[in-house]
Amino acid sequence: MNIQLQNKQNVQFNSASMSDLVFLLLIFFMITSTLVAPNAINLLLPRSNSGKQLASRNIEVYVDADKNYYVNPQSHQSAPIAYEELLPALQDAAANDKSENKSIVLRADKTVPIENVVALMDVLNQLNDEFEEADRYKIVLATEAK
Repeated sequence: MNIQLQNKQNVQFNSASMSDLVFLLLIFFMITSTLVAPNAINLLLPRSNSGKQLASRNIEVYVDADKNYYVNPQSHQSAPIAYEELLPALQDAAANDKSENKSIVLRADKTVPIENVVALMDVLNQLNDEFEEADRYKIVLATEAK
């Protein structure tokens, strides 16, 4: 006696919609990764063997290849600050800084002469002279990993 069922079920898995989903996720992450810019100013940082990274960046100071200064730039269209205006700009940034870990990240292009970097560090030290010993900022020189 041969009994046949009328409702035959297909037990195979259809993965066509899964590949569409993976493709859409890939496009989403590619687009969002281009929107995230860790450096608002285009710099070539010097290389370092140390692999340490800061978890939070309080105040960032940039010096590009044309020796233009930027304090906490928000985008590529940020206006450069004259050297004479650095101290007031840093004082404003320090007044708005509410973090516990007081640090200033100095991001200088590797083509900038050391004299300009030292002059900028002198301005940062002038800023620190206004604070008590416990509230002073640490100066961190940013580099690129080798």
